[in-house]
Amino acid sequence: MLLILISVLPVILIMLYIYYRDRYEKEPFWLLMKAFGGGILAAVSTLLFFAPLQVFFPDFESLLMEAFFRAFAGAAIPEEIFKFIFLYIIIWKNQNFNEYYDGIVYSVFVSLGFACLENIYYVTEHGMGVGIARGIFAVPSHALDGVIMGYFLSLARFMPGRRAEFLFKSLFYAILAHGIYDFLLFYASGMSESNPGFAGLLIIVFFVFVIYLWRLGFRKITSHVEASVFKN
Repeated sequence: MLLILISVLPVILIMLYIYYRDRYEKEPFWLLMKAFGGGILAAVSTLLFFAPLQVFFPDFESLLMEAFFRAFAGAAIPEEIFKFIFLYIIIWKNQNFNEYYDGIVYSVFVSLGFACLENIYYVTEHGMGVGIARGIFAVPSHALDGVIMGYFLSLARFMPGRRAEFLFKSLFYAILAHGIYDFLLFYASGMSESNPGFAGLLIIVFFVFVIYLWRLGFRKITSHVEASVFKN
């Protein structure tokens, strides 16, 4: 039970923060839970439909290429595509999607549904240390990817003249953020024995990138919260 609590607690804390930043019109609980469930289904879909294809992944002689391929083709692209599909199905035509911040709210809830199931698996398999590390880094990273996706999804919703552009950006930039995050970790892990100095440098770059994502996420949240209040 303690491991389950460690797995779920960071998810709950981030959901509460995102929910209470909605200053004008709170989203219905049932729809938020539907979005969260959509994230769980996105995780299951990734496992069922994409994981079997990994047996066809090529073997790379270059650690750089292997880390890049694992980060993007093995994680970021399929995971963010399935998140985007379920987010779009659940919220795009819903009448409650009526202000700029809503895109971020629902996107983060989808991302956290995905992160919650993934986190339970990793923490119950690998223990408390992994749970604490994932609570600090992996779960917030999923949420920040959701902020990026939701930010552009709202622009697509309320700026129909540029809808195709912003829908593309919604998915593309979430994949890019997710992929860079994983790439830095995979590459640093692969270099840790053969070149620990370079691996340490990669970890520093990773921390800088994480700080950048946090700052970017808070700016986008604030921007859409203010736009929502102004719009109403």
